[in-house]
Amino acid sequence: MATNTRPTSGADALAQENRAQPTGAYVAIAGIAIFVVATFLDWVSTPGAEATSASGYEADTVVPFTAFVGIGLAVALLYALQRARRRQHRGLTLTTMAIGVAAVLLSLGYVFDPPGAFERGADLQTELGAWVGLIGGILWAVGAGLFSKEVEGDDYHRSLDHKATDTGR
Repeated sequence: MATNTRPTSGADALAQENRAQPTGAYVAIAGIAIFVVATFLDWVSTPGAEATSASGYEADTVVPFTAFVGIGLAVALLYALQRARRRQHRGLTLTTMAIGVAAVLLSLGYVFDPPGAFERGADLQTELGAWVGLIGGILWAVGAGLFSKEVEGDDYHRSLDHKATDTGR
C-alpha cells in the first residue's frame, strides 16, 4: 500500500515546504560581479595623437554607483537565501531585476553613444568595459528574473486556498 510521505500540516509540513531554487540568484550575483569588474575597465577613449581613456569609474559617477548598489543587492540576496522563508523575498528579487535592467540600459548608452562627448568636446569611442558591463547587466537582470519566478512566501498555499474556495466560477 502506497502512503503519502509528504506531511500536510504542522511543523513537519513547514520543514518540507517548497523552497526557491537559488540558481537565478547565483546568476544575478555573477552578473553583478562582472559589472563591478567592468566598472574598473576602460569604457571610453578619445582618438588622436593625445589619446586618452577612462574607466567606468572615472567616466561617470553613475557607473560605480550602479555597481555599488549591485554589491548591496548581492549581499541582500545571499542573506535572503539563508534567512527568508522559502529562500527569497520577492520585493528584493524584483528590485534586483530592476537595477539589473538599469545596468543594461546604462551600458547600452555607452555602447551606442557614450554620454558626455559634448561637454568634454571630444569624440568618445566605446571601449571593452562598456561591453563587459553590458554582459554583466544582462546576466544580472536575467538571473533576477529567473529567481523571481520561484516560489516565495506562502504563494503555493495561497493558490491552493484560492482554488478550494473558488468553486463557483
